[in-house]
Amino acid sequence: MPVTPAPVILGNEPGSFPHSVLAERHPAIIRQVRDAFPYGPAQHHALDELLKSCTEGVIEPLPEDAGDRDRWRAWGLDGHLGRSWFDVPWLWSESYFYRRLLDAVGCTGPGAWQGIDPFRPFKRAELDAPETDEELSALDALQDRPEQERARALLHGSLWGNRADLGFRLSAEGAEAAEPTPALVADDSETLWSLLPPSAPGTLVLVADNAGRELVPDLLLIAHLLAEGRIRRATLHVKPHPYYVSDATTADVVDALQRLVAAPGAAAQYGRVLWSAMADGRLTVRAHPFSCAPLPYADQPDDLRAEFASATLTIVKGDLNYRRLVGDRLWPPTTPFQEATPCFPGPVAALRTLKSDVITGLTAATEAALVAAEGQRWRTGGTHALIQVNASGDAQRK
Repeated sequence: MPVTPAPVILGNEPGSFPHSVLAERHPAIIRQVRDAFPYGPAQHHALDELLKSCTEGVIEPLPEDAGDRDRWRAWGLDGHLGRSWFDVPWLWSESYFYRRLLDAVGCTGPGAWQGIDPFRPFKRAELDAPETDEELSALDALQDRPEQERARALLHGSLWGNRADLGFRLSAEGAEAAEPTPALVADDSETLWSLLPPSAPGTLVLVADNAGRELVPDLLLIAHLLAEGRIRRATLHVKPHPYYVSDATTADVVDALQRLVAAPGAAAQYGRVLWSAMADGRLTVRAHPFSCAPLPYADQPDDLRAEFASATLTIVKGDLNYRRLVGDRLWPPTTPFQEATPCFPGPVAALRTLKSDVITGLTAATEAALVAAEGQRWRTGGTHALIQVNASGDAQRK
């Protein structure tokens, strides 16, 4: 039985994290994008207009010739027109900001800038950074470890975004247990592995989050699961167009794969596994329009619902996807994760570092320890993470 929904998060409370994103982060993103490309007067004027609109103005319609105008109307645009960006659901407001940013820089075309990812310089800089080489070299030390240890290390790499000091340490469980406010605030990893036994390989859907050094460990995890026979097929969901600065698109998958196969040692082996799996169809990339919808997964369309229902497990990566999975609401932190995801059509796992207020599935003791040590900063600082699983799935309950 679903719990009573908590209030939807808005951005109109001064001092709140959502308010700071709308009032401070979005203007900063506009400035960064403006400086990243040699845009012309038309783009600069459009960026100025967007900056004024999202900080002082109201939500305006998409251009009449926008190819996705009807889709956004179905996603609630008409009901938000003329309202302050701060007074509509935060998830919706954030998503629409990025959609309008693409218009401002000409990415949505027509014109010379059509299809040019305004965030590509930031993604490439991270992927090409020396730190990426260091993190990939950590894979070599894993090769002689037992399969279960390698799987666990790669899962943590995916969780934390491939930070070598966290993602690949093999003694994390013991270290976490000794901390009064553990970095991993919820851990259903044993349930996750029980859904992917080598004895009965199934199908995996992984809903990606960020590109660059966060997409690479997602690909490494998929490569391991394929190579070790824990899954026979995988689908990687990415965004159909640039979104939320660093969100992964198909072009970012290509960049990451090329980075892997060009690397030395074990990283290249993983890259070749993935390249081969793409060629023979064991790994496919999907870019569904709903991946950029300003809506929770409870509102997903039927074709996407059928795909998730047929998967042995869907892994949902990152903070934004977590918000969409449980609903972008102010849940009491002790709300069970299973009760916040009653409508997901199949078994689902969330891998997420905490970068926004939304949280479910904590014990009362964990929440109390976090608040005592950090106030409410633990919710948004990215220093804590979780692995949560709803193993039943709506499809299995029917």
